[in-house]
Amino acid sequence: MSADGPPLGAKAPSGGSEPHVVGERGGPIPIRVLLGDDHRIVREGLKQVLADAPEIEVRAEATDGPQVLEQVGALGGSEGLDVVLLDIAMPGRDGLDVLQALRRDWPRLPVLMLSTYPERQYAVRSIKLGAAGYLNKSADPDVMVAAVRKVAAGGVYVTPITAEALATAVGGKAGTEALSHREHQVFRLLAMGRSVSEIGAQLQLAPNTVSTYRARILEKTGTKNDVELALYAERQGNAAA
Repeated sequence: MSADGPPLGAKAPSGGSEPHVVGERGGPIPIRVLLGDDHRIVREGLKQVLADAPEIEVRAEATDGPQVLEQVGALGGSEGLDVVLLDIAMPGRDGLDVLQALRRDWPRLPVLMLSTYPERQYAVRSIKLGAAGYLNKSADPDVMVAAVRKVAAGGVYVTPITAEALATAVGGKAGTEALSHREHQVFRLLAMGRSVSEIGAQLQLAPNTVSTYRARILEKTGTKNDVELALYAERQGNAAA
């Protein structure tokens, strides 16, 4: 539930249905959505949830990071879309990298991040990189629809948990919050047990560069090796789900 949205189950005053923006012909103005997720079952589930809102239309789907950017460009960015629903763990190009590219090329197009990763960590990072909101994939369908409507209207969707995490982050950085975006990418992959060479191949970085990031990560998290780092990630809830 959004921190400033209606309580779940609450009904709008008129006829028991939620209010919609009305177009020139009397019908609701469509909210045009692109779904970016590499799992077909997730995309189908999202489409089923969004289908319950008559004004929301899924205009395109993408299965990896580069395809998201390609589809958005083909549709004219904010001219052809109103919201991008984007998974953080996208193949081909990390979802947070894609978010940054979208914010650079299409700054008026809101991006709502989706993930199974812990909200306290990834919501803050996503919003700091320009996302209009963050939702866990296990969110209630009503919450999902409300979030899409809110960001399409130009708002930022923030749950109470995210709001609390943002307030804490303002007070100072510690642990993984002190990591840069690239360091956090390397951190997550190290926590998953990936080798330096594997990380380099996935992120298109030289092994020496990955090793440099690794050294910075160990210093900032106060760990001494990859085993301690993996245990640290598990305690912090940052390991991949």
